[in-house]
Amino acid sequence: MIEFQDVAHGYGGGRLLSEMSLSLAPGSFHFLTGPSGAGKSTFLKLCYGELSPVAGRVSLFGQNLAQMSRDDIARLRRRVGVVHQDCQFLDHLPLTENVALPLTVAGRTANPSELDELLAWVGLSGQTASLPPSLSGGERQRAALARAVIMSPEVLLADEPTGNLDWEMSLRLLTLLVELNRMGTAILVATHDLNLIRAAKAQVPARVLRIRGGQVQVAGAEL
Repeated sequence: MIEFQDVAHGYGGGRLLSEMSLSLAPGSFHFLTGPSGAGKSTFLKLCYGELSPVAGRVSLFGQNLAQMSRDDIARLRRRVGVVHQDCQFLDHLPLTENVALPLTVAGRTANPSELDELLAWVGLSGQTASLPPSLSGGERQRAALARAVIMSPEVLLADEPTGNLDWEMSLRLLTLLVELNRMGTAILVATHDLNLIRAAKAQVPARVLRIRGGQVQVAGAEL
């Protein structure tokens, strides 16, 4: 589904990540850990073609991203849901229209009943007409998750989705991610929260990837 072959990336001539070779299989659940500045967000952006490697090859759904046009990559990315760390919305649009934006951009019309069902799934049925500035942090994260999955992606990438949430809300979001994974969606979550990882591993066979020394390694069983 996502494959790295000897991938490297850096900024300003230096390399932040190097010699990365790994494969993320369909239906898998992975966590990506590492200290701040280690390159977790960069790694996620490489996964869906927002960034290009300075060396090596990134393949998405069997296609080499380096051999594709930006338009082709944009179409391929419709099969990938992304929950960004900053959770940005269009503040003048109500929640329903913000969640449906990926469909609008793709030239499709949201099915009202399916949209209502999706918002109910993330626990936001009562907020459909709310504007983003009125939402709490937890509500914004769940809205971001709904927006990321409205196109029924085959893989979901989430960048520190629980970073600003309390533990109860973090577990609620984790429950949604586990449900998605059990329905067949591959999940990759960048996080520094080891308790969240332990809670997930009690429910699904999640693997842990750790960025150390500019490389991505499979973490041991101590988590």
